[in-house]
Amino acid sequence: MEQERIAILGAGSWGSALAYLIGGKGYHVALWDRDSELIEAIKAQGRNPKYLPNTPLGETVFPTASMKEAVHDAQWVIVAVASDGVRAVVSDAAEFLHPRASVLSACKGLEADTGFTTSEQISTLLSDIPYAGLAVLSGPNLAVELSRGVPTATVVASYDPQIARGAQEMLMTERSFRVYTNTDVKGVELGGALKNVLAIGGGISDGLGFGDNTKAALMSRGLIEMTQLGVATGGKALTFLGLSGVGDLMATAGSRLSRNYRVGLGLAQRKSVEEILGELHQSAEGIATARAAQVLSRRYQVQTPVFAAINSVLHEGVSAAVAVEELMTRAARDEFAN
Repeated sequence: MEQERIAILGAGSWGSALAYLIGGKGYHVALWDRDSELIEAIKAQGRNPKYLPNTPLGETVFPTASMKEAVHDAQWVIVAVASDGVRAVVSDAAEFLHPRASVLSACKGLEADTGFTTSEQISTLLSDIPYAGLAVLSGPNLAVELSRGVPTATVVASYDPQIARGAQEMLMTERSFRVYTNTDVKGVELGGALKNVLAIGGGISDGLGFGDNTKAALMSRGLIEMTQLGVATGGKALTFLGLSGVGDLMATAGSRLSRNYRVGLGLAQRKSVEEILGELHQSAEGIATARAAQVLSRRYQVQTPVFAAINSVLHEGVSAAVAVEELMTRAARDEFAN
């Protein structure tokens, strides 16, 4: 049988971890990135020296800076770039996409100005191009832990159950990576994106020296807001209690492996967003998604005071301490009122 070919667009830590996982199952994996110097370094060293230096990628992973080479004969095209790069990367890939190829979004962010999910962006970009189908991937999947073989679970969602099962078969391993399927594409994407904003809040809480009570209140109230907003946009409430919602939130809101959590720590120390990103050397999806959450809150008339407070620290110059005080002094209310 001919070896199935997979293209992964984006050679950051997440794209490289997926290449390690899928390549380890024997698939032919083309790992694409527009950074030709990075690609050459991966070729020379057999690992990603910038983002995942301790993980050998194996002989079935083929780094390339050529979009055509990566995509033209791939059965699956996995988009693993930062959300603000999705439109440009998918537009470049579209002309080489095979009509029988399926697309999997492995991004966890929303478009800042529109609030669009990645699948909504991809569907629009590929509206005139034949392809087999679209799925999304989300869950508590820290790249470093995944590459270490730590037992991990995730969820793939598609409106087409057959496409979801195909992604499940491609990704799932016998012992270390368990994959569930779902048909709630909207809920899975919003859970995976919005929890990044709450993870920044978790970092802020810890950075200010507050205790477990504070963080538990912040996360649980944020989860309610995330669920109410997700349901208003068409997601299912139960999805936000699953792997892409509370599961991913638990993994990222307190882990120093989480870039978004570290953004929160930096904000609590009065560092600027630019300074924090300079230290991380990578993007943090929650920064743009905080803006997008406010777009969606206004569009669907859902009150999201926790998300608004985090956004005010990120983008409006409000200090973290003042934002927490404003949350604590809001008028008394029913727990589940909106």
